[in-house]
Amino acid sequence: MTARSLTLRGATYPLVLPSLRDPRLHVAAVIISVHVLGQVGLHFRVSVPQILAAILTCAVLEVALTFRQSRSFVWPASAMLTGSGVALILRAVGTRADDPWSFDAWYLFAAIAGLSLLTKYVIKSGGTHVFNPSNIGLVVAFVLLGPSRIEPLDFWWAPLNPPMLAAYAVIIVGGVLITRRLHLLALAATFWGVFAVATGLLAASGHCIVANWAFAPVCGVDYWRVVVTSPEVLIFLFFMITDPRTIPASGAARLVFGVLVAVVSTLLMAPQTDEFGAKVGLLAGLVVVCAARPLLDRWLPKADGTERFDLLEAFRRAPLQRLGVIGASVVVAGVAIVAAGTPARGTALPNAAEVLSRQAPNVDPSTLPPITVNQEVVDYRHELAGSGINEVAIALAQNLALENEALLQRDADLLVAIDHGDRLLEMQAALEGAGETGTTTVSHYTFDAIDVSLLVPFGRQEGLSLGLTGRGTVLREHYDGDGNRIRAGSEPFHLTFAMRQATGARWMLVAVVPPAE
Repeated sequence: MTARSLTLRGATYPLVLPSLRDPRLHVAAVIISVHVLGQVGLHFRVSVPQILAAILTCAVLEVALTFRQSRSFVWPASAMLTGSGVALILRAVGTRADDPWSFDAWYLFAAIAGLSLLTKYVIKSGGTHVFNPSNIGLVVAFVLLGPSRIEPLDFWWAPLNPPMLAAYAVIIVGGVLITRRLHLLALAATFWGVFAVATGLLAASGHCIVANWAFAPVCGVDYWRVVVTSPEVLIFLFFMITDPRTIPASGAARLVFGVLVAVVSTLLMAPQTDEFGAKVGLLAGLVVVCAARPLLDRWLPKADGTERFDLLEAFRRAPLQRLGVIGASVVVAGVAIVAAGTPARGTALPNAAEVLSRQAPNVDPSTLPPITVNQEVVDYRHELAGSGINEVAIALAQNLALENEALLQRDADLLVAIDHGDRLLEMQAALEGAGETGTTTVSHYTFDAIDVSLLVPFGRQEGLSLGLTGRGTVLREHYDGDGNRIRAGSEPFHLTFAMRQATGARWMLVAVVPPAE
């Protein structure tokens, strides 16, 4: 820090400015670079006012608190990192990409960042704060506010285009240089290595999650690849778990700390079926291990190499015993991870064979209406520009026809094979209503044109969908309990049919809604 002075109303106060060698400035340069790339190339759903609200709130609070304690003005380098980190990971539901000057939910960013900073002053042990401020603030916010209001930054940001490659370069090069200078690279590498192995075990057990950047559940090798190479995980390991004030002092204890964060984070991620839960589980792993740090400080070596607990000395004297305990711990951790992941297995259940066994109607591609595919869809999945989109349109036509068959035959199992999410609930209610009233209504859609776009959900990170917005005519037929048509009528429609590979196989109908304006 560079010390100067500032005179206000005749009184002189020390002014402490950061040195260019301050690692916090280097971390800030990395995070701000990612923010810039997010705005200009990666289409982050966060605005400049939201980012500034988080950073400025932390800065003002830190300046006020340090002035009260020391009667000096100190550049709030750590506080601004806290605010910038919160803004990098936090997303407010409803904030649109490519709207950089939106003031939407700026107060949430300010409040969460401010509360994150205050934990540094309120929750302390041994003269220092226990938790990484941005980490615990985000976890508490996600748990309390839930996915209907806020959500974390996605694991997957974008295809490997130039902005994404630049983001990887900034994060990895900056992270390695900074952690190496602080002698924390071994901690970061230990976390990543153990996390890769633990997540690999989880993926091999059949783990799946749904995410708002994928049409189908992300399972197995894809799950492992996306999570382990996620730029968000890299930020977590380089700039969050390596907070010098919240980790043990000795090198050996830091390696144990990294192992524990990796294992606990994986355990908390294991039962999660969506990306929201998985991301909160990742962040919460650090909260749990930081809370247990007083025990680690008691059991593990001091910074000068002396032991704090006789068990470590016993391990040194009995290497076979030590290897046995380590081996048993690895086995217990592995079994616990696989067992904890039970709720998230079986998400991707192929149902194409079941649908075909029920004789889904054949649809001639030449009978499809004109289909326009928006460029964002082509950029996201190139095969949807050609015959791939015809397959989706054919699946939609088949699903709509099979819905009518399920209603007329009172076949709830058929609905499960073709519908998912809100559409499944809607059609199950229609089926139940038909059984109660004795009258069944079916709808036959004739499309004049279809426009295809991406539907990115907000609030539950429950899967990316294709929106097939169509215009045309719908014929509604009403049948009595004996299967006799009692009346019919047609009307124009303009609706968006949301399609997603919700169970990993066939394109399923997940919602029918009015088109977005």
